[in-house]
Amino acid sequence: MSQHFDAVVIGTGQGGSPLAVRLAQSGRRTAVIERHLFGGTCVNVGCTPTKTYVASARAAHVARTAAQYGVMIGGDITIDMARVKARKDEVIGGSRSGIESWLRGTENLTVFRGHGRFTGPHALRIEASGGSTQDIEADLVFINTGTRAAVPKVEGLERVPYLTNSTILELTEVPEHLVIVGASYIALEFGQMFRRFGSRVTLLVRGERILTREDEDFARAMQEVFVREGIEFCFGAQIGRVEALADGVRIVTGDETIDASHLLFATGRTPNTDDLGLEHAGIAVNRHGMIDVDGQLRTKAEGVYALGDVNGRGAFTHTSWNDYEIIASNLLDGESRSVDTRIMAYAVFVDPPFARVGMSEDEVRKDGREALIATMPMTRVGRARERGETDGFMKALVDARTRRFLGAAIYGIEGDEAIHTFIDVMSADAPYMTLRRAMHIHPTVSELIPTLLGGLKVLG
Repeated sequence: MSQHFDAVVIGTGQGGSPLAVRLAQSGRRTAVIERHLFGGTCVNVGCTPTKTYVASARAAHVARTAAQYGVMIGGDITIDMARVKARKDEVIGGSRSGIESWLRGTENLTVFRGHGRFTGPHALRIEASGGSTQDIEADLVFINTGTRAAVPKVEGLERVPYLTNSTILELTEVPEHLVIVGASYIALEFGQMFRRFGSRVTLLVRGERILTREDEDFARAMQEVFVREGIEFCFGAQIGRVEALADGVRIVTGDETIDASHLLFATGRTPNTDDLGLEHAGIAVNRHGMIDVDGQLRTKAEGVYALGDVNGRGAFTHTSWNDYEIIASNLLDGESRSVDTRIMAYAVFVDPPFARVGMSEDEVRKDGREALIATMPMTRVGRARERGETDGFMKALVDARTRRFLGAAIYGIEGDEAIHTFIDVMSADAPYMTLRRAMHIHPTVSELIPTLLGGLKVLG
């Protein structure tokens, strides 16, 4: 017998969990379905665990470089990977159990454990791990099933142990030689952290530079920092095949071979849409496997929404949360918000971090509009000099006609926090002079942003 609900949320990621609670609190009889781990990618294999590892790696780096600051530490700095992992497990365990308790303790909300598949436009069958099934129906359906690691087809890979961003978090020993396939955010974060843990790290880059979505000057600056820390790069490298070794894996790229203890694929994400029975709901996926949505995150099926990574409108925790806010505002608060007006912003949590909002310089140039540009090296920032961390620079781009920001990026100490000064002004649709004339606190990174804007000149 099928149970009827006013709303059902499939998945308990960063958008799904708060949406389920908010719907239930509004008086709607709501169900939420989770087939594996509460909290989704961010809590379990994404932001939370990786940032705990980044913190451990940062601590090791600071200890090794302490003598530069007059702090003498006797003996070698070593890593207890099992303790690093245990700390990570404790952090994510608390978050995961907290989310589950929150959901189960919410009045008017029913939690189902199992895999949900559409059997009709508003009908779902939930299959539990033991094989039992439960049929439910709902007036509104919200898909929040997220993504998983994408691994390319490589000859011999089925006979070789390899790692993804999820499985590498289960290691209890520091890899002797970690080869990473990829050159974007995930690859760079893991590359630096494991180098700081003590691994030899080699990045196999398909093209001729890292961070191909960013301006080349930022990519080159980050690469210089990585090389200085001892990370190796192989550009123009594409895996032909892999072979198992007694103590690792052999990677063949063209005429060259690399022997490694561990192989990590950081080659993107695949949406979890292939086993949802979407065809029964009248929903097709695009060529990337994503579910297309409109500005209010509605699919082509009436009453069915998609939020989070699965809709292709942003692959970050903060975009997933914002998806929830948009849906809740429109359905429950009588507003008319749209994802189409969202200003994209994100960070790469390497050290120093890289953060960007809006358009890059390359995008502005391709757009052809008249613009102003300003750059400033982090060597001019007092906070950076005081901390002895002066790598990187800032960049801002302004529309010459409207005087509004087009975009900004910071690669440097605390750039992931300082970028929010730009985000806030851009969200307020205020002219750049609002920020140019602001009085900021000394000594901070943000205090130099008005000075940066004082150097705006025509983008030639």
